[in-house]
Amino acid sequence: MSAPLVHSSQGAVGAKPIRSSKLSRKSLVVRADAKDICFGVEGRRRLQIGINKVADAVAHLICLAGRNVVLEQKYGVPLVINDGVSIARAVELPDPIENAGAQLIKEVAGRTNDSAGDGTTTASVLAREMVHYGLQFVTAGSNPIALKKGIDKSCAFLLEKLKENSIPVKGREDIMNIATISAGNDALVGEMIATALDKVGNNGVLAIETSSSTETVVEVQEGMAIDRGYISPQFVTAQDRLMCELENVRILVTDQKIEQIRDILPVLEHVTTANVPLLIIAEEVSGEALATLVVNKMRGVLQCAAIKAPGFGERRKALLQDIAIVTGAEFIAKDLGMKVEATTLEQLGVARKVSITSNNTILIADSHSREEIDVRIAQLKREMAESESGGYDQEKLQERIAKLSGGVAVIKVGAPTESELEDRKLRIEDAKNATFAAVEEGIVPGGGAALLHLSELLPAFKDTLTDPEEKLGCDIVLRAMRAPQRIIAENSGIMLTTQAVMVEKVKGDASFAGLTSEGMPTNMTV
Repeated sequence: MSAPLVHSSQGAVGAKPIRSSKLSRKSLVVRADAKDICFGVEGRRRLQIGINKVADAVAHLICLAGRNVVLEQKYGVPLVINDGVSIARAVELPDPIENAGAQLIKEVAGRTNDSAGDGTTTASVLAREMVHYGLQFVTAGSNPIALKKGIDKSCAFLLEKLKENSIPVKGREDIMNIATISAGNDALVGEMIATALDKVGNNGVLAIETSSSTETVVEVQEGMAIDRGYISPQFVTAQDRLMCELENVRILVTDQKIEQIRDILPVLEHVTTANVPLLIIAEEVSGEALATLVVNKMRGVLQCAAIKAPGFGERRKALLQDIAIVTGAEFIAKDLGMKVEATTLEQLGVARKVSITSNNTILIADSHSREEIDVRIAQLKREMAESESGGYDQEKLQERIAKLSGGVAVIKVGAPTESELEDRKLRIEDAKNATFAAVEEGIVPGGGAALLHLSELLPAFKDTLTDPEEKLGCDIVLRAMRAPQRIIAENSGIMLTTQAVMVEKVKGDASFAGLTSEGMPTNMTV
């Protein structure tokens, strides 16, 4: 017998204490919430209903015309959006078992959004189709464990084929086209993202913020940004902007506290002799050491500035190592027994320009050790791939990669109304994520064509499976892979009788979207 579905009764909200007049005031009788248990076919039917409701809501978005969904909010104006994961997350159903099915699709959309950033609608449709056919086979008596094995083996085979036949992104035009299509054929968004990536590179960070005006603009911040400002306002060189600007700067990078004058006196003598400015990045600069720097700056003896090290704990040490690699400095680490007073001129880093405000610093270095930077970026990418915590740690690792590569671009999104602003932000976010994914893993034809042609490879793979029920799992994947294009046809107004003909035509048309006779792309043009 199938495992039962158990949920709390709608009428019971929390444990309800029942007071008895015969008991003392402090005595309570606690009654547990009632549970409804739903077995077998009925439970699966209600689960499927919930899955269908969410999948139907997001499936309308797979359309050449680009349909929208209106979401009511408890506070503020309704949202008119085209983002699958946002729509899925907004769905809450009154029936608990139906809602459990809805949560499954929400999880699919959420995981897809976290890993790829786009494609959440297609993922929801594929999940719905797999669940639909899977429940049919289970109801007919198939072993669900064997079905799952067949599905897993088929998916692994298809992923391998997809990677083999993907086309690398080549140049600015491809990037612009990908972003344009992902943003709902908005050429302006495609142009902005292509411009931003030209500036910051493929490893750079592309942030999306709300603009204070109605215009959408791109701001590119070159160099390595550090979220720390000058320790003393006496270091300011441009009084009108309250900014300290230094050129051809020597940089001391350490995780130690600098308090005594003897700690930095040798370094000051070295840079004074060489007649170059000095920037100190340390855990703390205070006391006599800070006073000495300020006095020399005020008297014009030495151009200098000091900032606190960014980050906290182990992350601070890692960020300081990143700064040392970018500037070519030797990291004066306390753990290694190194002392600031023993630092030589050769151990200091070099930056072409440094701009310091009260809360931010930008280093523009000439990348003296490009090879070391590339090695460091590769190491951080491995850490991202191996990281299990995700979320905050992944975000911080991505920020470090961007700082090392020397670029941060910000798209400031503006719109006349709040509804339009939210929709535009979501479209730009999707375009950004799709572009980065394409740059990393390549592109294949869209519109469900790649999935449809991949499904043609499954019958041959199915013959390699020995277990009959694993072959049924392969059939489930085959049917699911054809669903996206069928839904595109349906949403585009094509009659049901014509949809099957269209799908068969795409399967048999070797020239469709640049496909070869084997069903995969050759000279893909987005």
